Amino acid sequence: MDTAERLVESTRALLWERGYTGTSPKAIQRLAGAGQGSMYHHFTGKPELALTAIRRTASELRAKAEEPFSAPGTAVERVTAYLRRERDVLKGCPIGRLTQDPEVMADPALRAPVGETLDWLRGRLAALLAEGRERGELAAALDPVTTAATIVATLQGGYVLARAAGSAAPFDQAVSGILGLLAAHTLPAEP
Repeated sequence: MDTAERLVESTRALLWERGYTGTSPKAIQRLAGAGQGSMYHHFTGKPELALTAIRRTASELRAKAEEPFSAPGTAVERVTAYLRRERDVLKGCPIGRLTQDPEVMADPALRAPVGETLDWLRGRLAALLAEGRERGELAAALDPVTTAATIVATLQGGYVLARAAGSAAPFDQAVSGILGLLAAHTLPAEP
């Protein structure tokens, strides 16, 4: 891994652990094993490096979500696979956590990939749920857009509750609640 790559990966790790405010250039350099000159050779400063790291994290999150979304199965099976996939619940969502960082939210460039990723997730879930409704898997009364927003909000809230409790149990309960609500709108398979 070259120096620029180590700097980006170190920044990603620190942003997830400490947030933007708590991530200093010195901490990035120390974790990356790079000097100040190397950092400023590859990036104009912390904002550019953080933006690169946030964009990479956003891209990775989308790719991980797309795997179960584009897999075979019903819409509910694919949403279930996404919600039940392995994740480090107690660390929280690496994108969702950035919404709590005032410096990220105050900077339009840093905020953009955060908002775009959450918008993409809501949109992708809405499309998947609409597909399930069109294929007769889900009741016509299910609103894909509001249901997708509910799923994302519950998922992000589940991370917060789990972190506050120091246990994944509240997150798992939130996911079970979402799946229970979807089950209530699932139609029996036609023979």
